[in-house]
Amino acid sequence: MEQKTINWGIIGLGKIANKFATDLQTVSGAKLYAVASRTQEKANAFAEKFNATKAYDSYKLLAEDPNIDAVYIATPHTFHKENTLLCLEHGIAVLCEKPFAMNIEEVQEMVFKAKEKNVLLMEALWTYFLPHYNYVLNIIENKTYGKLQKLEADFGFYRTFDDTSRLYNKSLGGGSLLDIGIYPIFAALSSLGIPENIEAKATYFDNGADSSCDIIFQYDNGATAHLKSSLLEDLPTEATFQFERATVKINGMFHQPSTVTITTQVKEETIDFGYDTIGYNYETIHFNELLRQGKTESDIMTFNFSEQLINTLDKVRALINLNY
Repeated sequence: MEQKTINWGIIGLGKIANKFATDLQTVSGAKLYAVASRTQEKANAFAEKFNATKAYDSYKLLAEDPNIDAVYIATPHTFHKENTLLCLEHGIAVLCEKPFAMNIEEVQEMVFKAKEKNVLLMEALWTYFLPHYNYVLNIIENKTYGKLQKLEADFGFYRTFDDTSRLYNKSLGGGSLLDIGIYPIFAALSSLGIPENIEAKATYFDNGADSSCDIIFQYDNGATAHLKSSLLEDLPTEATFQFERATVKINGMFHQPSTVTITTQVKEETIDFGYDTIGYNYETIHFNELLRQGKTESDIMTFNFSEQLINTLDKVRALINLNY
């Protein structure tokens, strides 16, 4: 039986959309059919670069195109809910960039609409689908080196502050926590689960966006997670998992295609996973298969996990008094 070609649309044509479109070209049975930006000029340029059939200057026009099977939403955080609901209303499957939305209420509204319309919806947290990350999750699940006792994960880089950049714009959800802090928090939730207790402190730019965040998760079984995000300094951006009989480290940048170093009392080895893409193809392949099978929810990036993730982010924001 011939595999159905999935016609993709992309809403929001910034850096992440470029990476997604690049890797989409490597996925069999998938085609970039349409793109949408706020300006026709930008949409045309993106469509030409990636050989898309249609270029729209309106997200609504893209959502009304009957030939689109799935849409990747890559707009700023604050527009995720609005853009997702638009596509779901038109019966189009949605792969929406992380963070899924700005808070738990918005995420629940999106999930409710997806269920009401019986349409596939998934948060695009690509790390969950990368082979090296799943390799480490299997070590944890199988207790290969005993119990996981401690996680240390960080994500940080320095850029000259730019008040016009989305990254620093609080009104667009900018700042370290939602943009990059989500990755260390994701690492903790996917490896250790929901913490019993959370401690958090943050620093801020003059415009109110958080410039760094230090977080500690404490668990009933005695395990801890020490997490950090920063837009003030270059951090290793590694995830180190301390087990009873080994240390397993995802080398920088842990959230994207990387290597894994395992250190025991006997030896140290580094595993290379032979990546030849940026890494966005893995979540796309998973999403395409869900769509072909008529599924409306991922069995990996479940609604429940997305709700746990945004709920944890909400709890951290409350602790550091970060309000949008």
